[in-house]
Amino acid sequence: MEILGLVFAGSATAERAAMAAFVESTLGLRRAPDHDPADSDIFELPDGSRFGVADEREPGGGTSRTIGFLVADLDAAVAELQAAGVETEEPAETDRQRYAHFHAPDGRLYELVQELPC
Repeated sequence: MEILGLVFAGSATAERAAMAAFVESTLGLRRAPDHDPADSDIFELPDGSRFGVADEREPGGGTSRTIGFLVADLDAAVAELQAAGVETEEPAETDRQRYAHFHAPDGRLYELVQELPC
């Protein structure tokens, strides 16, 4: 598998509103105009990568984070992970990307991301 770069970092926290306000007003990041804020707040960075703030996945579970690795072919990359014994979620899609989450040996959530043509 060839990782092409980092395209996404995210935080899931019980303090979603405060964190989103901090990212927007203090860090000065712009909200992504093409994202539905129902499940997370997504902000764009100048290099095209994104940072997301979501509600915590498990109440009382504290803050969790995810990192998105850019790949050219999501299906091939998912197949490689599965062949290595790594369980992955089924790929999902937004207007901009296809992605699939997985847990690495450290127990943390990561994702593989494929950019879609504009």
